[in-house]
Formats: sequence, C-alpha cells, structure tokens
Amino acid sequence: MPGIRKLSDLPLVIPVFPLDGVLLLPGGQLPLNIFEPRYLNMLDDVMSGERMIGMIQTRPNGAGPEDEHGPSLAPIGCAGRVTSFAETADGRYLVTLTGICRFRAGAELPARMPYRQVRADFSSFEADLREDGPSSEGVDPVPLLAALRRYLDHRGLAIDWTSAETAPSDALINSLSMALPFDPMEKQALLEAPTMADRRETLVALLEIDAAVSDDDEPPSIQ
Repeated sequence: MPGIRKLSDLPLVIPVFPLDGVLLLPGGQLPLNIFEPRYLNMLDDVMSGERMIGMIQTRPNGAGPEDEHGPSLAPIGCAGRVTSFAETADGRYLVTLTGICRFRAGAELPARMPYRQVRADFSSFEADLREDGPSSEGVDPVPLLAALRRYLDHRGLAIDWTSAETAPSDALINSLSMALPFDPMEKQALLEAPTMADRRETLVALLEIDAAVSDDDEPPSIQ
C-alpha cells in the first residue's frame, strides 16, 4: 500500500473488529457491511485518521477469560486499510478493507471508546509488507488444484477453472483461504501459517479433510 513500506509506517495502536469466521490476509480485500453503532463510531474515527482496522477472531470457548472488554481475542489478527467507503440511505457503511500486515495482539487499551483497541506488534510479520514475499511461486500447483477439485465436487460447487488454473499461486491461496467456509479455528490456522508455503500446505490439508468426510460425519479441525 502507498505510504506503508516498513514497520515504522504502521500504527502502534489499532481499533479491532472481532469477527469469528472472517479472515483477512495481507493483500486480500474484505467487504464489510457495518451497521452496529459502536463500529459505525469506529469507522468515523478511522476515516479521519489512518484508516486502519485490525480484523481478529476471538479465542474458542474456554480458551481465555472474558473481561470488561468482552471475549478474549485471538493472539494474531491482520490489519487492513479502508480502501473503499460508501454510506447507505439507512445509515450503514459499506467498506472494503485491503489487508496490510498481520499483527500480534498486545494489551488492550482502557475502554474509553465503544469499540476495542489493542497495542499491535507487527515485528514478526515484516515479510507481509514486501512485494516479493512471503511467496510460494514456483511450487507445483497440481496438489492444490486437485484437492480443490475434490472439495468442490464433495460440496456440489463449481468455479471458473480457467481462472483458477491461471491465477498466480499466492493470489489463489489467499483468495481460497478467505472465501471458503472453514470454521474459525481453521481460518486462524491459515492466518497464522508462518509462510505462504505453510499456508498452502494447511489449505490443501483442510480441503482434503473436508473431501474425505461423508455428509453424515463431523469433519475434524486442524489444531
């Protein structure tokens, strides 16, 4: 993104939007329909500043205590910049977030705002800011495409295979990770994958697990 090329360009504190089952990855685009008053307030504030929001999930039940802020947050999220904004006649905001960089969620700020804010540590994810990495280019795409075909056949879904087969490997991995209906823990595993190659392996494993499970079975989760 223009103006964000190194860690020092990123804010030390960001507002967060906890939303389970929703994944934002660096370089990905996430449309959001904002209607809750506290998040309308958040958008008003970020649009007058750096336009940065941290998308993050909450920990599974029992994995962390609730406090005055609400459910315990997952350890890692992804900061995105508002790159598209529109207001509807009924007062909703339609926005698009473009993923910038993953972050480790630090201490939450005292609840002075109706929305939550955390100290964001981006230091482990500097590669997210580089155009040349992390990358899985040059890796054989056949296993991913084969697993995707089995997954879609199992679910009775179809896609434009010409686009899938010709898409850049990293773009395909990220778009599938964000778009497919994996459960929150699986989405978190995709987010936390250290490298693009790791994310590809995790994605292939999730696709194969789903395709191998009968309709009457409950698919296992990647821990």
